[in-house]
Amino acid sequence: MSNPIKKFFTSSMALPPQPTFTNVMLSGLGGFIAISVIALAADYTQAILILGSFGASCVIVFALPDTPLAQPRNVIAGHFLSSLSGLFYLYVFGQHWWALALAVATAIIVMMAFRVVHPPAGSNPVIVFLGMPGWNFLIFPTLIGACILVLVAMFYNNIVRKNKYPKYW
Repeated sequence: MSNPIKKFFTSSMALPPQPTFTNVMLSGLGGFIAISVIALAADYTQAILILGSFGASCVIVFALPDTPLAQPRNVIAGHFLSSLSGLFYLYVFGQHWWALALAVATAIIVMMAFRVVHPPAGSNPVIVFLGMPGWNFLIFPTLIGACILVLVAMFYNNIVRKNKYPKYW
């Protein structure tokens, strides 16, 4: 029988390879451009387009763009379904700790079931419960902001990288 505590401290897996300096800087620049475009669009339209979780989405779409988690369907649908889960539980059950926990759990389940897992979106139910927005939160900032992020990632990643982005829709 294995020792469960030992599992915390032993591993045969090596660290991932060190990214090049150029790749590091280009990933950071991509995040800067994406958030800048979303923030400028928000200023220009006077619409709420920014979610805190979009910063984490930038890490995935610009630093790890070839992964399934970074693909447009995952970014857009993951954010949308997670926000929907948060709004549903908030408005059906109220602002209770257990409703928040169920909203996050449901977001995970739904993203997995629809094959659109995007980890940053898992924070959207928490954002919903903290901000208590209306149902329009699904459109502004969730859907429109995620779409802008994906559009910037498509242009940027295809300009600065050798590999095609997205890999699939």
